[in-house]
Parts: sequence; structure tokens; C-alpha cells
Amino acid sequence: MRMFLLISLLSLVCGASALIIFAGGLPEAPAGFDGATNGATSQGDMDAARDVFTEIETPQVGLGPVYNDVSCVACHQNQAVGGASQTLEFRAGHYDGGRQSWRRDVRHRFDTNGSSGTYVAATAVLANGMLIPNRSLINQRATCAAAQEHLTNADNIRAGRLSLPIFGDGFVEAVPDATLLALAKQNGGEAIQVPVVEMNGVTAIGRFGWKDQHASLLSFAGDAYVNEMGVTNSLFQDESVTGVCAPQTQLNDTQGDINQFATFMRSLKVPPRNLPTDATALSDVAAGQAVFEKIGCATCHTETMVTAPTGTSILGGSLIVPAAIGGKQFHPFSDFLLHDIGTGDGIVQNGPDDTANKLRTMPLWGLSTRTQLMHDAGSATFTEAIERHKREATAAERKFDRLADTERILLFAFLGSL
Repeated sequence: MRMFLLISLLSLVCGASALIIFAGGLPEAPAGFDGATNGATSQGDMDAARDVFTEIETPQVGLGPVYNDVSCVACHQNQAVGGASQTLEFRAGHYDGGRQSWRRDVRHRFDTNGSSGTYVAATAVLANGMLIPNRSLINQRATCAAAQEHLTNADNIRAGRLSLPIFGDGFVEAVPDATLLALAKQNGGEAIQVPVVEMNGVTAIGRFGWKDQHASLLSFAGDAYVNEMGVTNSLFQDESVTGVCAPQTQLNDTQGDINQFATFMRSLKVPPRNLPTDATALSDVAAGQAVFEKIGCATCHTETMVTAPTGTSILGGSLIVPAAIGGKQFHPFSDFLLHDIGTGDGIVQNGPDDTANKLRTMPLWGLSTRTQLMHDAGSATFTEAIERHKREATAAERKFDRLADTERILLFAFLGSL
């Protein structure tokens, strides 16, 4: 089947070139926070999967010994089940074998200038003295006192990350790798190959998580289950902490919960726009988008993506794109690539060492549902968030600084409509 993608290079008003994806009249992905299926699964199957997604885990069924919360919905529930939350996960590490000059600056970024060596994930110290090496995620809860994780001074890279929404991720999963690679070539973002965990030896372009650490929603679900809740599953069979808190001796997820998580995520609609009904206000939103494009924000915050055609085999053959997902256009305002915009957290995950200070471009769809902005919740207003954009985004930030007040008002009207 022919690909629907038509990719062309145009020049933005500001002079920077950007890769524009023309949807060519393709149908829109359905939008809404209404709990209805996007059509990838039946409503009954989606509802059953949602029940598992919202289920409270207990130590008796595998929670812990260390964990961050007791259910998927605890971190994904704003506006509706599947949204973001104010929950911050905590990550840490250090650099080994080189001159150390890590410091946290006022803009919440770790400055690596002058540092050398190799990134090493933290060694968590349990309350009972046990050491858990190679642990960048530091869980903030435990099912017994002996398992509570702590850091030492050696791990001086510390980072908080907001929980992400998962609306529309079934469509993101179905964007061809070629699209992301083309965007990376044109716009300078970094696309990384990551394992499709359910398909041994298969890799694909990462797009989920702040570090693009997963390409597959099933991989993402298995990772979150074991790392955020401590529940071992078919994809991640080893607990990070063993021998404490009445440890389980067998696989925790014996019912295939991770498959239900993936089904639910793949069934969600994309976030709806928060568009005004007044004609004048709607005109302001359109004018604000023109400002957004003029100053260069659209270079990384790509408006439109297109999914692979119905029936396409993706993720090493583990998933066939269904008709409800295939050949659809959607508008995430993200290129889903890693960029260094001066807010990096110093953490390396599935990517190479050069990704330490890079983060995935924040998808701006659903922006109107967020109170705290940026990956670390360190900004509370659009102005604060934009002014933190440096390095790769320096030119756009400087153009924002030079905007007239009237143009800023229009820009904020547009951002508020997302």
C-alpha cells in the first residue's frame, strides 16, 4: 500500500527551514476526553482495559518492594483517565572517570561544561544498607521501611520529571520511523534506536518518555509496571530490589495486565483543542499561531503528523496498524525528537552519552490542561517556559524577547487553545 506522506521543505517567515508534513486531506484522528474508544478496539474491550489501568495494586499482588504509586491512573488522570498529573518522578546519577563540574543553575539545568567521563546511573542505598547499583530512577515509596531508597553525595545529578499524558499515543506509535528520521535530518533533533522489548533483537525509533526511551506502548507499559510500581511482568521479570519486604518468588503480573495497559493507551483519542467560540477570539488564535511559526517554535514543535497506512506491520511485526489508526493526521506540535534547549537533566537512558542534556520535544497538545510546565514542572507561565529555551532554541527565544506586547498576547491565545 502506498504511503500517504508527502514531505516538502519550506522556509518559515523567520528564515529557518522546517520540514512540513502535508496531510493531503487525510481524515483527522478523533479527539476527546470522553472515554470513548478511538475505534482501535471495541468500547467494551477499552472499558475492560481501563478497569485494569485504574486498578489499585497491593503488596499481595506484587506492588513494591519499592514503587512510586499504586496504579497507572495515579500518574495519568488529569481531565480524564489517561491525562498527565502533577506527579514528579526522581532520577539521579553521576559522571565517572573525569573531572567533575556538575552544578544546578537557576534555570534548573545541569551544566556539563568542563565535565568529562562516563555517565553512571545512581547507586541507591536502602534503609537496611543494601546497595542497588545502576538505578537512575529513585523510587520514593516502599512497602516496608527496610527497602526505602536513599542517595549518597556521589550521585550529584538529580532530576525531577513530570508524568506525561498518554492521550493520542496510539497514533504516535504508528508514525513511521522514516518520518522521525527525516525530521531529525532537517531540524537537527536526535532520533535514537531503542529496543522493542517484546520483539527480542528488534529496534525502532524511540518516541515515548522524556528521553524517547521506548518506541512501543507495550514496552512502555512493561517498563512502567516494574519501575513505577515494582510489578514484574513478562517483559521485565526482575525486581530492582530483592530480598526485602516479603519478596515475591514468582512473576507478579500473571494476568497479562501490561497487554491491557497497551490496549487502553492504543484506544485513547487525541487531546481536543481548547478553541474559543467567539469569532474574534478564534481569529486571535490563528494570528497567534502565525507568531508561533514566525519566531521558529514550529521547527521542533511540528504541528501535523501522519500515521502509517492501515495494515502496515510495525515494531518488528508485533503490531499491525488498524483502520482506526492508519492513514490519519493528528496535531501534537512535537517532532518527538531529543533536543538540547538548555533544560537538560543530565540523565542518560536508552540513548548514547550525548543525550544527557537532551529531552524529547514537549508535545503541546493538551497544553491548556497543564498548570506546571516543562519537564521538571519548573515553569508556571508561558513566558517563563519560553524564556528557559536556550542552546538549540536560542534564536527562537531571542525572537520571543523582541515581540511586541500585542504579538505576545496573540501567541499566548494560541498556546492556550492547545
